[in-house]
Amino acid sequence: MPGIDECLTEAMTLPGARGASLVDWTSGLALGTAGDSPVGDHETTAAETAELARSAAEFDTFLATDGDSGGDGDDGGPPVEDLIVTTRAGYHVLRFVETSFDSSVFLHLWLDRHTGNLALARMRLRDIAEKLVLG
Repeated sequence: MPGIDECLTEAMTLPGARGASLVDWTSGLALGTAGDSPVGDHETTAAETAELARSAAEFDTFLATDGDSGGDGDDGGPPVEDLIVTTRAGYHVLRFVETSFDSSVFLHLWLDRHTGNLALARMRLRDIAEKLVLG
């Protein structure tokens, strides 16, 4: 079962991949990085994407499922599956990772908008997240 470095290396093989990281969304720290950062600094990128992930994970609007008015994520898994942010130059895919502890990490993949394949990236990140071994 692959660890952080192997999973980030695999994410970087996706068409259009510019950068990848594993981020703890409660602290905003990068646990591992590969490739480039949109702002030139992986730690800044980790902190900024963690703010977005934290917002999605904590707002009741994004937790509701199948008519449930306020799902609380009591199944132990991540509160949200993934987030996609589209910019003029690229895509940012944040895939929450289920862990044996508090599930507060996500994979962040930065894709070039012209050469990236968003659908493929989303499916492959799901697979990578499922086989990632933490702890």
